[in-house]
Amino acid sequence: MDKLVIEGGKPLSGSIVIQGAKNAALPILAASLLADGTTTIDHVPKLLDIEVMLNILRELGCRAEHIGDTVVLDTEAAHTSHVPESLMGQMRSSIFLMGPLLARFGEVQVYQPGGCAIGERKIDLHLQGLEALGAEIEELGNRIICRADKLYGADIHLSFPSVGATENIMMAAVLAEGRTTISNAAREPEIQDLQRFLNTMGAKIIGAGTDTITIEGVQSLKPCRYKVIPDRIVAGTIMVAAAATRGQVTLQNTNPAHLTSLIHVLRRAGVQIVVDGDIIKVGSASRPKAVERIVTSPYPAFPTDLQSQVMVLLTLADGVSILKETIFEGRLKHVDELSRMGADIRVDLNAAIIRGVPRLYGATVEATDLRAGAALVIAGLAANGKTVVEQVHHIDRGYDRIESMLSRLGARITRNSPVPNNLTN
Repeated sequence: MDKLVIEGGKPLSGSIVIQGAKNAALPILAASLLADGTTTIDHVPKLLDIEVMLNILRELGCRAEHIGDTVVLDTEAAHTSHVPESLMGQMRSSIFLMGPLLARFGEVQVYQPGGCAIGERKIDLHLQGLEALGAEIEELGNRIICRADKLYGADIHLSFPSVGATENIMMAAVLAEGRTTISNAAREPEIQDLQRFLNTMGAKIIGAGTDTITIEGVQSLKPCRYKVIPDRIVAGTIMVAAAATRGQVTLQNTNPAHLTSLIHVLRRAGVQIVVDGDIIKVGSASRPKAVERIVTSPYPAFPTDLQSQVMVLLTLADGVSILKETIFEGRLKHVDELSRMGADIRVDLNAAIIRGVPRLYGATVEATDLRAGAALVIAGLAANGKTVVEQVHHIDRGYDRIESMLSRLGARITRNSPVPNNLTN
């Protein structure tokens, strides 16, 4: 397995263009199934999760090419709604295919999805939403079969504002007969991007970005060309890395409105941030201040996907900070790895009490999930000495060659890949 080797202690400096958003691109790729023909999607990053989604679409009969940051997807030959178990097990976001496949074929067969081990993430809300639209659902072990001769609009209330459930219901409802209303809908920017994409295809959706989304069903959709929004989590990761290394970094191709909660936290920590259009400048020349309390919650509150990265910054802060995780119960596994590097963190149920230390020290650590892996890279950049981050495949799910990205900002980071056996004989 690949490893990242980091020589820490060097402030990041320079300018970087932020990649397209993985969490926007994945449902958009799935939604392309709703129209026959060729759809072109720009600003799609080359990531493991994206490749898994494209492989699933190929298995369904689609033709898919990923050239540069553009995906060309021809769905005309799609002929099956059975998603292979081997591919579903690689990525949780494969569940997004339920809505569009049900709307297109009247039936879909999937399996319990895989992905990061960050806690229990049930798909009950997805199934309840599809049932409300008229689907019959049969569960056989880990296999799920949904059938519907016709889908009908419905009023659907989500007990929790699940991003995936909101997106799945939106994609199924666009071709349903009548009006669908989703209340307590997720409000994330990726939901808004999916609405824009579907409307570009001919859907009639309003309300994304609020807690109520209304979909007027249409007869059919048409292929289109679309550009995915910037990745707010990648942007946030770079911002925290700049602050943790006491560097000066300019981020281009961002949407600062998507990063409001992070910007607020970083400013409370004493980090200098200047926003100018789609450009964010981040600078820090001194030790960060402790932030008394941060709580992860659904958008627009502080995102769980930036919790672990900000925790690294707080390990170096002057004072005691408290970071509470309310979304995923398994998302504090990186605490043990940070402790190996000298961090002083105590976990109490779903809260981390972080007592800042003057410095971290290099160590060999393991990425337990995607965002924890990014956090450990930040820790390595800020630490004294050499850090080795193992299980890099987790990081590759969400960051397009993170070592190249950071090297452009002056980081001393390399990827070590194992030599194939046939080359060592």
